[in-house]
Amino acid sequence: MKYVVAFGRFWWDFVVGDDWLVAAGIGVALGLTALLAAEDVSAWWVTPVAVVVLLSASLRRATRA
Repeated sequence: MKYVVAFGRFWWDFVVGDDWLVAAGIGVALGLTALLAAEDVSAWWVTPVAVVVLLSASLRRATRA
């Protein structure tokens, strides 16, 4: 069981890292991209824009702390 917990913690730290808000925002952006692509709308721009916005917000929060 110890190895299963360690494996889960590794993947949590790998995916989420230090800022769970960024991970949640990217998840929302990927979901929005999937919804737009399913409706045959050009959705290539959603994820890069989300990454830039979320990264800048994360850096702003980190510099204020």
